[in-house]
Amino acid sequence: MASRFLKYSALLQKYRTPVLVATCGGVFAANMFYHVFPDISYRKLYQAWHKGEPAELSDKLEDVFQQVLKDYGLSSPKNFSAFASFGFHPVGAGVPWLPAGAQIGIPANFNSTVDDPSGITNRTIFINGKAVDWSSDTGAVLKDALVLSLEAQKFAVAREVARLQSGGPILSAVVAPFCLSGVWVYSVVLKQMFGLHTGPPLIRGVVNVVALGLGAVSYFLTSDAVKQWVDLSSDRLAAGMSHDYAKGGVEFYDKILSRNQTLRSLMGQKGENMYAPSGNLFPANLLQLKHTPYTSRRDKILTLLKEEKV
Repeated sequence: MASRFLKYSALLQKYRTPVLVATCGGVFAANMFYHVFPDISYRKLYQAWHKGEPAELSDKLEDVFQQVLKDYGLSSPKNFSAFASFGFHPVGAGVPWLPAGAQIGIPANFNSTVDDPSGITNRTIFINGKAVDWSSDTGAVLKDALVLSLEAQKFAVAREVARLQSGGPILSAVVAPFCLSGVWVYSVVLKQMFGLHTGPPLIRGVVNVVALGLGAVSYFLTSDAVKQWVDLSSDRLAAGMSHDYAKGGVEFYDKILSRNQTLRSLMGQKGENMYAPSGNLFPANLLQLKHTPYTSRRDKILTLLKEEKV
């Protein structure tokens, strides 16, 4: 077993550069797959269904989508398309300058207005096994949090357009292969520092494990940093389109915070573990530092409004 391990180690050492390139390329390709082929991956995952058939995007939401593309000033708006998605806020995937383009899912509650909340109330939402009673006080607060003005809807769609148009998916996909190549750099540097290139195989193995640990830490830190930069950059681009878009952005995040506070109350202990009292999200796990706080995203748009930059 030991001789076989040494044989594989020697082989890996000899061909480390092509192996590293192939591995990093494979990781990047895997991360980009559903962005390169959003029709057969992302859209099928988020597609809303109605009576056993894919739900159609309403004419109203198609008009909102087209207006956002026009306001954004895209040179090739045909590279973007929209579909009806589940959930409560838009989602998107794809790379606009690739053949498949970009796909943005718009949820049914965007059909709702204060005067006609049927896009929300005609849906049954179960929390802790119980259907939400829209006529109750808590249900009324949740319903209000899900009804967005036209300005808030346009900002929410524009935020996804900005993220995809600025190459957000590519930046996120680069993180893993970048940190994977960093593992090799850490390993080489550590072995040079301690003169272990010709040392015992066991010690070199320990160094490799340490390098893997440093690479993992680098990945989680870099992934969080890139995600937050992409989120805030997308908000800034969307809010910068006009004063109305910025006001819509403030409303959008206020409504998300209100929704999460209500869900925290309705979901009991699970809600307290998922949502902060402010309405921000807690980390999904210990390795993930934090989500981009909704309060921070709202406050940065408020700052733009106060400085009259939009």
